[in-house]
Amino acid sequence: MDILEILKTVQHPGKGDKNLVELGMVGAVSETPGKVEVELLFPKNRDPLAEYLIGSARAALYRALPAGTEIVVTSKVAAAEPKAKKPNVNDLTLDEINNVRHIIGIASGKGGVGKSTVAVNLAVALARLGYRVGLADADVYGPSVPIMTGTEGVNPEAIEEDGKTVIMPIEKFGVKWMSIGYFAQAGQALIWRGPMACNALKQMILQVRWGVLDFLLIDMPPGTGDIHISLIGDIPMEGAVIVTTPQAVALADVEKGVDMFRNAKVNKKLFGLVENMAWFTPEELPQNKYYIFGRDGGVKMASRFDMPLLGQIPIVQGIRECGDSGEPIALSSRPDAVAFLDLAQRLAQEAD
Repeated sequence: MDILEILKTVQHPGKGDKNLVELGMVGAVSETPGKVEVELLFPKNRDPLAEYLIGSARAALYRALPAGTEIVVTSKVAAAEPKAKKPNVNDLTLDEINNVRHIIGIASGKGGVGKSTVAVNLAVALARLGYRVGLADADVYGPSVPIMTGTEGVNPEAIEEDGKTVIMPIEKFGVKWMSIGYFAQAGQALIWRGPMACNALKQMILQVRWGVLDFLLIDMPPGTGDIHISLIGDIPMEGAVIVTTPQAVALADVEKGVDMFRNAKVNKKLFGLVENMAWFTPEELPQNKYYIFGRDGGVKMASRFDMPLLGQIPIVQGIRECGDSGEPIALSSRPDAVAFLDLAQRLAQEAD
């Protein structure tokens, strides 16, 4: 008679009445004429029902086997299965960005200057010029890429390769997009301390299958704190584009961002400055310019810090409307779209 079939009749009361065989508790089984030996496996922390189970196994075998058969049931500590190693952000390599020519941060010293609008439209404009482009939304506390690209609710696919997880970016408008916003529920606040945010961002860049790219833009959060230092230290960024508005209060904060990249310990190239909201042009009066935030503040700052002025982007109602609708203005042929195409062309020239 099959010994394992007999032992399947012995159930473990503490394991949902599963039997010894399906629980993997049966070890070595030996049958010789007139004798059966069975080894039951128990964890290092002895099962409180161990003696009960040993007795139940012996009884089941006595009932099923021929009379006079010697039955020996012993116990043994089972070797613990090695625990699967949890993925560690420190184990991430640069493999997924090895085929990216230029990794460029889009930065500012403060919020509210339209940095993400510039980043998204710049990515689309570069793609329209024929470049292979990706954008990583590193603004963890205010990820806006899903809204501005109409990809809200889209869940990036994760695949397993050689024991590691790789995230596939979302592709739309000829650009590969990745944002922490794809993994957070709508309206969910990301209450993260600095180290947690830094680790999440490393995954958002180093664990993504970017493939071959000419440009990987990183939409950086405002400020000059831990996240920036971590990104600059762990990601081989070639340099940054600085975004500002013309008014003095913005320029004062953006100056700190310039100083961060030019600090001797950071020493990253500044490709140039973008003056956003340079003037207001009404839709019905396309030739008129109203300098509501001041005039040429970015122009003067670029000159002062000896870096190129890559572009001046006007305030136009269509830029806001297109951003809210998930169709970046850079996709169109309007004059405001041309401003982003010119910006993309100048950045490409500075990079090459």
